[in-house]
Amino acid sequence: MQRLRVSSAESEAERMVVSMESGEEMADVYGGTEFRWCLVTREVKGDPNGNSGGPREVRSYELNFHKKHKEKALKEYLPFIVATAKAIKDGERSLSIYMNEYSDEWAPMELQHPSTFDTLAMDQKQKQSIIDDLNRFIKRKDYYRRIGKAWKRGYLLYGPPGTGKSSLIAAIANHLRFDIYDLELTGVESNSDLRRLLVGMTNRSILVVEDIDCTIELKQREEQEEDEEHAKSNSSTEKKKKEDKVTLSGLLNFVDGLWSTTGEERIIIFTTNYKERLDPALLRPGRMDMHINMGYCTPEAFRILANNYHAIDSHATYPEIEDLIKEVTVTPAEVAEVLMRNDNTDVALDDLVELLNSKKKDANENKQVDLKKDLSETESIQVDEKRTESVQDEKKDDKEVVIKNDSTEDESG
Repeated sequence: MQRLRVSSAESEAERMVVSMESGEEMADVYGGTEFRWCLVTREVKGDPNGNSGGPREVRSYELNFHKKHKEKALKEYLPFIVATAKAIKDGERSLSIYMNEYSDEWAPMELQHPSTFDTLAMDQKQKQSIIDDLNRFIKRKDYYRRIGKAWKRGYLLYGPPGTGKSSLIAAIANHLRFDIYDLELTGVESNSDLRRLLVGMTNRSILVVEDIDCTIELKQREEQEEDEEHAKSNSSTEKKKKEDKVTLSGLLNFVDGLWSTTGEERIIIFTTNYKERLDPALLRPGRMDMHINMGYCTPEAFRILANNYHAIDSHATYPEIEDLIKEVTVTPAEVAEVLMRNDNTDVALDDLVELLNSKKKDANENKQVDLKKDLSETESIQVDEKRTESVQDEKKDDKEVVIKNDSTEDESG
């Protein structure tokens, strides 16, 4: 190629777009075969009546190759070009996060969360297992179609607050280039509204329901059946209103029932701080396929955070910090907060050591309090046992006295 056209948009001045000039050719080699692309332009005259404006230029690409490579061009090369162009476009497109409002409508806004799997404070083995699962999912369109299942995947993120559940969701969205639909169930009035919301989602998207255990009172199925029986005695209007209320069975139907097949390449993520509170029906495979425990900070997660905030791989305080992290429970959010307080690395790490030592001291004091409480309860139990034995002995003595008195009366008689 002898000439190229370079341009940039004012909003993205640092991003250059390189294109071909009219009449230029570019050679491409695919699988040992040469293909030549040529940019062709032609002028289309406007409508004489002026309805469609003046003349305009139409640009197109012409592909040239040896006729013996026709099958290869049509069945291999062009599909490869189209798929590559789509992947580039998907990788460059801006992401959006949608929130539900007015019960059954989505309101979008641009998603600019910087979280990635590289910056995520998580053990590498667990992180890699999630990445592998995601990559395997997006490549299995034909597989899901062949086995007759909806092309979707469910993830349950559980663990204490501050362990990075929201950051993981953002990292998944950035990795897959999927939009996020943040569903607030408390703002959904009925199963009908929920259905409209889910049907309104696009393909290549993530449905997120945070704090699934407390955002809505999802009744057990047995309780729902009792309510349905009770509703029979109510008026028809009240009955209809109760039946249409968002329920556990309604949510499950949208997760893996017939309505779950209305889109493709869908990720469903539930988060909770208390996994044990969830109905087992929500947790089975096919609904939540992968359960991810978002635990407390580990030495490996600490090193990632230190590198994120201070760009260091090692420090004199690392051995002490890692030993303390193994002894105490501290969330990644707490560690990140301390590391962000000061730009001076030495000061920030010293502050972290102070925090961890404080937590260790508090933990030891709590252990002492619990130990004293246990000893007190043990002594109380022993005292109660002695009192019980004493009462039993007194009753036994009273019984013996009664027997002796009875014996005396018999002799006198």
